Amino acid sequence: MAWQEPPTQPSIPHQERLNLLLTCGSWRDDSAVRQLPQLLAPIGIRSLTAKNGEEAVRVIEKSDIHIAIVDLGIPLSEGAHNSRPGGERVLQLLRRLHPQPPTIVIRPRQATVRENARSLARSLQEGAFTVVDRPAVIETLLGALHRVLQRHYSDRWPLQGWDQIR
Repeated sequence: MAWQEPPTQPSIPHQERLNLLLTCGSWRDDSAVRQLPQLLAPIGIRSLTAKNGEEAVRVIEKSDIHIAIVDLGIPLSEGAHNSRPGGERVLQLLRRLHPQPPTIVIRPRQATVRENARSLARSLQEGAFTVVDRPAVIETLLGALHRVLQRHYSDRWPLQGWDQIR
């Protein structure tokens, strides 16, 4: 059998891309969340980033969100680093969307087992698909994204009317 040239990748129209909301409390260069846009763009995943709760609200209002990665430690607004974290507010907004996008929650490490259990319970009550402890490792996030695609989208990109194929 002769070697064949691999098929060329068709360009993916903007409306057929999977939109991933990324919020992150730490935008360090080595942050796993910061690496995701570069890794996922070639396969058709459009990363929409937000550094705080207010930015996340604007992104949610402007774009369809198919999957979200929410860091519970993000500030509610710019310059409000010591105020109440905005991650829980973002979870509440995502929960109200129809259809509700599957959400991967990144949470800071908790001081006690009891706080850890409460944080996990709150995230799950707000509709989290899975919860990952900080510091998030890239392999863990990619694995969670893969499980989301399998379970919620049957390994297909969501298209117009994607909520009807579930």
